[in-house]
Amino acid sequence: MSTPKPKPRIAVSVGEPAGIGPDIAIATAVEKWPADLILIADRALLETRAMMLGLSCSFVGYEEYLNNGLAEASSKSHLIPVLDVPLPGPCEPGKTNAANAPYVLEALTRGAVGCIDGEFSALVTAPIHKAIINESGIAFSGHTEFLANLSNVEHVVMLLAAKELRVALATTHLPLSAVPAAITRELVEGTLKLIHDEFVTKFAIAQPRISVLGLNPHAGEDGHLGREEIEVIEPAIG
Repeated sequence: MSTPKPKPRIAVSVGEPAGIGPDIAIATAVEKWPADLILIADRALLETRAMMLGLSCSFVGYEEYLNNGLAEASSKSHLIPVLDVPLPGPCEPGKTNAANAPYVLEALTRGAVGCIDGEFSALVTAPIHKAIINESGIAFSGHTEFLANLSNVEHVVMLLAAKELRVALATTHLPLSAVPAAITRELVEGTLKLIHDEFVTKFAIAQPRISVLGLNPHAGEDGHLGREEIEVIEPAIG
């Protein structure tokens, strides 16, 4: 008899500890999934929030999970593995604390490195508070740029996906005033090539159909509302 294939492990960085992230992560983890969700967070924080939410669940350390696997404690109580990252400062729901900003990035880094090393199959990120991270003295524009830097990847694409529709963004986190200058022919061509290749290899779409949107209202109205479409975007897709 063949040995059952182990479930994939999906890391979940629970994000801003004073925000909704811990609540979402716990509420999601108590559901039945075809994968094991590994919450990367302060274990005491999760225990407190689960109690506040009235959720019937128990937490098990990541090392114990690796050694013994998972089993339901009862029909109404679930075991949730936690890769414990201690909070450096106090935490109260709804009140951000700049002292905890490094904790948010430590949990995110642990999950990402685990994916790079093959320890985890994927990383799910709960909401963070970018302003409080920057206020702590750490320059941070978003998950996308942080993970790109951590992975040593120069060109990344942010993709929003639904069942039948996928929207790829040419830029990531920029002030709106900086977007026109950022839209270059090289960027558009590189983005199109990247999403085409990923659709074929990762999404198993043999012949992707990709539509390109304009930058200006009504795609520039033949140059009367901006010339980026004529001078940059159309040459890149022509």
